[in-house]
Amino acid sequence: MEDFRQTYLRLCKEGGVDPQESIVARLQEHRATQGSKLDLSGQSLSSDTCSVLSLAFQKDLFFTELSLSDCMLSEEGAKILLTGLLGNTTVKVLDLKGNNLRSTGAEVLGKLLARNKTLHRLVLEWNALGMWEEAFSLFCDGLASNSVLTQLDLRNNQINHHGASELALALKRNTTLEVLDLRWNNIGLLGGRSLLEALQKNKSIVKLEMAGNNIPSDTLKALEQTIGHNSDRQSTLREGHSRTQVLSKEIQSLKEEKGRQFLSLMETIDRQREEMGRSNRCIGIHHNRSSQRHNLSTVPILINPMFPKNNIESQLQEALNERKSAVNSLTAKLQMTEAALALSEQKNHNLGELLTRVKAEKEEQRERQSRERKKEQEDGMLREGKLHREIQTLTETNVQLKNKVEEIERRCKSQQQQIFELKQELTNSTAELKLRLAQAEDRLESEKRRSKQALEDMDSLRQKEVEHVNRHLEETERALQERIFKLEGQRIQLEEELSKAKAACVTERAQAEEELGRVRAQVRLEEQEHVSSLEEKLRSVRSSLQEIQLHSSQQKQTISELQAKNSNQSIEMDGLRRRIEELQQELAGKDQEKVAEVSRVRVELQEQIGHLQAERTAQGGLKEKISALEREIKVLGNNHREALLDKESEMSSMLEKLRLKEAEIQRMREDEANRASYLQSAILTYIQGSPLGHYSSPKK
Repeated sequence: MEDFRQTYLRLCKEGGVDPQESIVARLQEHRATQGSKLDLSGQSLSSDTCSVLSLAFQKDLFFTELSLSDCMLSEEGAKILLTGLLGNTTVKVLDLKGNNLRSTGAEVLGKLLARNKTLHRLVLEWNALGMWEEAFSLFCDGLASNSVLTQLDLRNNQINHHGASELALALKRNTTLEVLDLRWNNIGLLGGRSLLEALQKNKSIVKLEMAGNNIPSDTLKALEQTIGHNSDRQSTLREGHSRTQVLSKEIQSLKEEKGRQFLSLMETIDRQREEMGRSNRCIGIHHNRSSQRHNLSTVPILINPMFPKNNIESQLQEALNERKSAVNSLTAKLQMTEAALALSEQKNHNLGELLTRVKAEKEEQRERQSRERKKEQEDGMLREGKLHREIQTLTETNVQLKNKVEEIERRCKSQQQQIFELKQELTNSTAELKLRLAQAEDRLESEKRRSKQALEDMDSLRQKEVEHVNRHLEETERALQERIFKLEGQRIQLEEELSKAKAACVTERAQAEEELGRVRAQVRLEEQEHVSSLEEKLRSVRSSLQEIQLHSSQQKQTISELQAKNSNQSIEMDGLRRRIEELQQELAGKDQEKVAEVSRVRVELQEQIGHLQAERTAQGGLKEKISALEREIKVLGNNHREALLDKESEMSSMLEKLRLKEAEIQRMREDEANRASYLQSAILTYIQGSPLGHYSSPKK
């Protein structure tokens, strides 16, 4: 898509041609050659290309699928591109995987879901929508007002329990979403409960993925049960809808057949009436003729004695026979129609019985569900009683923990008083050191005189050292150039390794997230150990303060030595002051950590209480689990004791290492002081070697 951006900029510079129309033509050619899917995954899209694409998407170019995964979209680019899709009526599938969408992206996605009426599937895997609560709430508002979206993928979006509660409120209002993927987030216990409450009201979600969210097993089972009920309900609704459609079609066909039969009956009746009328007319004519002939025959019988009398009777009998046959045919047709009507009535009766059976089955299912709910409520009441008892025990443990926290605070106050006393001692020691510094300055003047003589000796050495330094600089320049070439080669190799490392990071990240669950369980155990380690650190701080006092006494003894040692002592005093400030900061940080740990303990206790309330579905093996947990606790206590002993040995070894390092630092400082004295002597010799020094030398 960089070609589209380049053509857009070129056409804007040239003028005379609408660049938007040219880019639309290019996209139409792309659709004609490669189909209705536009795949831009893996390409880096700048803000210019996003503006061009947004203008093109407003034209509705009949792209049904749009893939923008791993495109490194910026905030402005994502906003421009998604605003272009607000009025689009063709895109049904949108893939925004791995674009690190943040607050503005979440807000624009909320607007897109609220306005767009064609998007059916949205993939937002590997983004960071859940980090910004306000923006994610706007996204959830858009999802709540949407009536088209059926599939939503929110994997690896750092959604916590607050985001899950917002999402639950949206699901209570949404009635079209069927598939929701929330794997590898940080929803937790509270978020799982809020989603469970939402799914009890939402009946459209059929598939829900919740792996890797630190949700307890009982809530996961409850979610699976609700989703199973939703799927069963939708399947029954679909079956009932299909049955009703079939029944309605059969009823319509029966109605059409009855209408046709009725029309055919009416037509046959009309025909028979016409035939009866014709037959009546014919009979009347024959009757009139016979009466006339009878009148004539009474008078002149002798005129035509050979006239046949049986012809009229035969004609009348034939007409009567025809009439009887017509009536018989009509009765037969009536019997056929009555039989057909009886069959149709039987079919209708059977269909009505089927409907009544379906209704009865639905009512039975409702009654079963109500009974199951009553049983669950009764079980829940029993479990609530047990949980209340456990909560009381937990409150007692909370009181014990509060007492322990108060004791720790008292200890901290006593330690703060000790630190204040140490500060006073340090102020007294600084005053004494200042007095000794004044004495040392007097000695410095005498040593300066001696150093002048040493400078003259060092002048000759300085020239030699300058030549040596110049040679060393030339050699270092050559070595640096060679190293630069090597580093460039290494940079190229590292860039190649980076591309491989990115692919490996994706796999490692999934593994790391799996390990997170394990690590969190370990962290809870380590937090308990951390409290004991804090007490040990306080003891170590006391020992370090004693060592500082010993160190300050050593400094008092070394003040009467040379200028280098005096300068070292001043440097060490600054270091001591900084170290005292650092110790104060560490103590303040430790106090904050203790307060934070207390708050964490309270939050964990609240979570445990909620977890106990959520464990209503687990009844069977609680006593066995408790006994097993007590055994494990004993084993863990033994392990903790062994670990504490190991850590104490490690702390002792670390203290010895720290003492050795402090001795090395003192040696290094003495070496630096000697070097400083040598530099001062070299500077003085350099000054004496200058013309001013030559003028001053004859005076000596």
